[in-house]
Amino acid sequence: MPADIVTAAEAIGAGIAIAGGLIGTGMAQSGIGAAGMGIIAEKPEKFGQVLIFFVIPETLWILGFVLGIVLLLNIL
Repeated sequence: MPADIVTAAEAIGAGIAIAGGLIGTGMAQSGIGAAGMGIIAEKPEKFGQVLIFFVIPETLWILGFVLGIVLLLNIL
């Protein structure tokens, strides 16, 4: 295959990896955020625990970003 097609496929794959991580993060945080605000409204002392649960899905976009960089730089 020509190098241009391979480069384009790698760029598209990296974009899909990053976008998938971002979409997954948004979907997870939408449910967690709504439930978390309900918990905080009833028990404000649970703020720290809810914050931890809200931050955990952030790892999805970090993993997607790292995978995209790996694909673009041909590390593997």
